[in-house]
Amino acid sequence: MPSFGAKGHFHIDSEEERSLKAKEQPGKERAITRSRFEEALVFANRVHAHQTRKGTSTPYVAHLLAVTALVIENGGNENEAIAALLHDSVEDQGGQETRDEIRRRFGDKVVSIIDGCTDTDQVPKPPWRDRKEEYIARLRMEPSDSVRLVALADKVHNARTIIADHSQVGDAVWARFKGGKEGTLWYYRSMVNAFRGFGSKALVEEFEELVSKMERL
Repeated sequence: MPSFGAKGHFHIDSEEERSLKAKEQPGKERAITRSRFEEALVFANRVHAHQTRKGTSTPYVAHLLAVTALVIENGGNENEAIAALLHDSVEDQGGQETRDEIRRRFGDKVVSIIDGCTDTDQVPKPPWRDRKEEYIARLRMEPSDSVRLVALADKVHNARTIIADHSQVGDAVWARFKGGKEGTLWYYRSMVNAFRGFGSKALVEEFEELVSKMERL
């Protein structure tokens, strides 16, 4: 798993180290291999190179890295970490063509997680409220722990960002979202209800606290 060496350098387990740790901790598959994760990191940065966060000049990759960190910190394995890096790539950057490339590079498991986190890959996108309602309903029935973990990490970081940005620009932050303030708060509270009882308890609790704070803004 990721760690810092004696000189503070970030380290991702080699295949040999991963094999040894798997023997030490049977049943656990959390180790992240260097080459595959690095390839996903470079691919995500390239795919989202010209994208920024809504209403800001922040490179989009900042969000992808934050979501990936949350996934790893909450027990995510390699496929989940890679899916976190790429969770918006199909929806925002190329649809089926991008999906096919991800499948070729990283496999079916990663694509399955990304698809579970994607509310649409249609162009143009369906009406905002309709696709959000459909996505919430799908998430309530989602059988995959991996999908729920990545989706929850995504929403936690989004909520953190909304709160932080509100402290800088005030209620103007809500104009960044198609649902406005009312629709955005409806969506996030609905997501809290969909996640409740599933996934990382600590992360669900943090998400609920963040959404309650958003409602008080």
